[in-house]
Parts: sequence; structure tokens; C-alpha cells
Amino acid sequence: MTAAFRGALDLVFPPQALDGGPAPQSQGFSADGWSRIAFLDDPVCDGCGTPFDYPLGDRARCPACMARPRAFSRARAACLYDEASSPGILQLKHADRLDLAPLYARWILRAARELVAEADVIAPVPIHRWRLLARRYNQAAEIARPLARLAGRPYLADALVRTRATPSQAGRSGSGRRRNVAGAFAVPEAKARRVAGRAVLLIDDVLTTGATAEGCARALLAAGAARVDVAVAARVKEAANLAI
Repeated sequence: MTAAFRGALDLVFPPQALDGGPAPQSQGFSADGWSRIAFLDDPVCDGCGTPFDYPLGDRARCPACMARPRAFSRARAACLYDEASSPGILQLKHADRLDLAPLYARWILRAARELVAEADVIAPVPIHRWRLLARRYNQAAEIARPLARLAGRPYLADALVRTRATPSQAGRSGSGRRRNVAGAFAVPEAKARRVAGRAVLLIDDVLTTGATAEGCARALLAAGAARVDVAVAARVKEAANLAI
């Protein structure tokens, strides 16, 4: 969409704040809404990106990551998933607000700058073809595409496929989420050469327990990827918060 067309559209349909506050100058949050978003920066766990209350040293990892290493190497999130940030995420995911995807791409570019710089390729977490048919788009792909463009990295739209239609992860425990997506992802044989030997940055909208990201990472590593990192728009602070 060109800037001129977007400007004309805004005159007819003025932007509405995602948080219900005063109308913003462009799509997104009101000034107060912006101030309430918990953007994440150091110190965070180098493994899963969960925020620390105070610095624990370079490349420090949380107890969960030390006790159970993940298939992916590192993860970063732009902000916490909470009542301030969730309206935009949910509108992108369920309400056709594709205009918000570049906003989240820019957030991720800032929060995961080291991971982006080290990535050879950028790929989205896939959704099953039946869900894609119903929703008409994959929100992770809508974020990953502009991120790859901003970062100057190759974008692999179909490096991963979801081989079976898994039920929603919402409301499941961490172990239940892992069982739900076990073996649900694969790299098509024709695409394996595009990930072999490369550092892959996997993009999604929200990280909860990391079960989906881990399932994707295992498939990419099995196809020969050198390393898999994960970057998301938002993450829950506590794994016990599983209502998304």
C-alpha cells in the first residue's frame, strides 16, 4: 500500500487506537497505550528471552533453560504478552489487521538485533493448510516477510510445513503443548537444501512455553540447519499463563 493511498484511506477511515485510547496518528496504539507496553531489553534469559529482574551476567540462562536445553539456540521477544500488548496481536491474528505486521517486524528487528544479524535466512512458523484456508493468511509469515526485507535476509516462506492439523494450544500445559505438536512439522525434501548448513531465524507472533518453536527447530535441525534461533512479537512472562 502506497503512502499516498494510506493517507487518503486514513482521511475516510481515521485510525483507531488498538487499546481504545485517543485516536493515534497512524495504525497502532495511543500515546498512553505505547507507554503501557512492556518492551523487553536486557537483561533477559539468553535461551528463551524471559526477562530477568536484574543482570545475571553475559549469556545467562534461566533455571528452566539450564534444566532442559531447547532445540532452538536462543529466543527473543519484543515485548511481554499482557493486557496492554494483546489487543494488537489478537487483531493481527484474528481480525485481518495485516497493516500491523510491519509494526511488529520493526519491534522484532530492534529486540532481536543480534539474532537477526547472525541469521542466514528468515522463516515463519507455519500453519496447517486447512487453517490457512479458513484464516486466509499466516500471521507469522506476515511479520517475517517485512522483517526479512528490513534486515536484508532471504525469506523462506515454505521452508517448513505443518504436516497435521493440531488442535489449538490454548489452555494446555507445557507438556500437553509439546505432545500436541510432536512430529507436526517437517521440511519438505525439495526445500532441505535451502536450510542445510544455515542459521535460521524462526518468526512467530507469541511465545508461550516454546513447544511450537521447539517442534519447528527440531524439524529444521533434522534437515541440516546449522542453528535455529527464534524471535517473536511478544512472549508470556510465566509459562503458567497458557490462555493464548
